[in-house]
Amino acid sequence: MAADYRTRDRLLPAAAEEPAAPPGPPPKPVLSAPAVPAATHDGLRFWQYMLAGSVAGVVEHTAMFPVDTLKTHMQAGAPPCRPALSLGAALRNAVAGEGGALALYRGLPAMALGAGPAHAVYFSVYEFAKSALTDRFGPNNPAAHAASGVLATVASDAVFTPMDTVKQRLQLTSSPYTGVGHCIRTVLRDEGLGAFFVSYRTTVVMNAPYTAVHFATYEAAKRMLGDMASDEESLAVHATAGAAAGALAAAVTTPLDVVKTQLQCQGVCGCERFSSSSIGDVFRTIIKRDGYSGLMRGWKPRMLFHAPAAAICWSTYEASKSFFERLNEEKRK
Repeated sequence: MAADYRTRDRLLPAAAEEPAAPPGPPPKPVLSAPAVPAATHDGLRFWQYMLAGSVAGVVEHTAMFPVDTLKTHMQAGAPPCRPALSLGAALRNAVAGEGGALALYRGLPAMALGAGPAHAVYFSVYEFAKSALTDRFGPNNPAAHAASGVLATVASDAVFTPMDTVKQRLQLTSSPYTGVGHCIRTVLRDEGLGAFFVSYRTTVVMNAPYTAVHFATYEAAKRMLGDMASDEESLAVHATAGAAAGALAAAVTTPLDVVKTQLQCQGVCGCERFSSSSIGDVFRTIIKRDGYSGLMRGWKPRMLFHAPAAAICWSTYEASKSFFERLNEEKRK
């Protein structure tokens, strides 16, 4: 029988399963209150949301990592004497050096170290924020979904940004770093701890609208597709809604992603170093150097990354949730 991916959108207090007290005189008060298990949302515990999100994040980024490498090559910013790379040129450039096609996976360990914990935080914060806000504003309120996504991304970006910086630097052709550990040690020695977070402000400014657009589009597309398919929670609906949300959000936020990438890769492999990490200053420098088209570098691989990545991420996440729901249901029997 096909797996059932339906979820129950309700808040279940932990006390709901306690048997009713027998009739008679009230019990005597005790000095210490009994321990109460944590409440569940959609039938899942907090750690189950974290594990489902972690699995979804690692699967998503691993599957789409070569496309992310091409985006980094296009966005990093070559010296002024070199023209901007096209998607085909970025591919040829990436595989021409040492390692061949395997060079497309440089930085994968750094991604895995960052994406798992970051997505665990991301989805757990999103689910609990959505539960609280939809109880207050209604279950189909786009603003509640968008606000939940923004809160989730602010928390997860603090976890992911340092490893994202390492990943981006390792992805560059002729990267001076031999691996994750060497990159971390070298950056700490030469640039200090702040170098790992130089793009955090830009990342949050980018990901806040990205996530708001993504989650609002995802929830709206899921309802629309669910009406057409008579099953809002099928795996195909989650994948299709996720792909649409990822593509739209990626297109809208590409200029900020260019700023983030150039801040993270500055001074490496000939990339320009900026005098300030101010978003406005970097914007003006890119426009002066490359024109307004420079702000849209890498938009094609960015959309090619985020549309299938979001589909993979959401379907993996919902499948993991479904597994935990069935597991919890069996334990309750």
